[in-house]
Amino acid sequence: MALKDGASQSAGMTYRTLGHTGEQVSCIGMGGYHLGKKEVSEKDAIRLLHMGIDRGINFLDNSWDYNNGESEKRMGKALKDGKLRDRVFLMTKNDGRTAAEFNKQLDESLSRLKADHVDLMQFHEIIRYEDPDRIFAEGGAIEAAVAAKQAGKIRYVGFTGHKDPRIHLYMLEVADRHHFVFDSVQMPINVMDAHFRSFGKLVLPELIKRNIGALGMKAMGDTT
Repeated sequence: MALKDGASQSAGMTYRTLGHTGEQVSCIGMGGYHLGKKEVSEKDAIRLLHMGIDRGINFLDNSWDYNNGESEKRMGKALKDGKLRDRVFLMTKNDGRTAAEFNKQLDESLSRLKADHVDLMQFHEIIRYEDPDRIFAEGGAIEAAVAAKQAGKIRYVGFTGHKDPRIHLYMLEVADRHHFVFDSVQMPINVMDAHFRSFGKLVLPELIKRNIGALGMKAMGDTT
């Protein structure tokens, strides 16, 4: 099978370059939300993570608020072996809109993940038009994210959302005004997306033009 530009294969897994970062990430990621659900035991969650990594999955998704922190705790336990941590591209998300709240959540995430840094931190659920303005306001979360990047606590910065592609475009517009370039953007991409407020039609072309890493979620149309 011919691979698209920027793609590579290893042990049966296909990897793609994450936008302008140059990072090679697996086309399939391991989602953190379901790993922390009550009906999944901690033992099974850790086993699933190890199985995924052994099969070439290196992109790990999580968030500060998933299952009251349980998802990050389980992922941290699975990655407590430093050699295993070095094999993955670790991403989590932050709900803070102010610098103070961003820093609080970042420190809690790092503690749960048993890590001194995450590879990608994304502003979570940019679903309201006021979200970009709050993040980029004086004393907003972007100030803390930039400082954390300089301190080596995070390597790249992105944002996510799953309600309205126009809000994604507004986030990029506000970032432009502040001369900030995002490294990634996460959005729903599935068969239903094409028919109403399509992220694939409105946001994805803009990300390709800007060479920003595009991360698809909710591929099966699930809302969680």
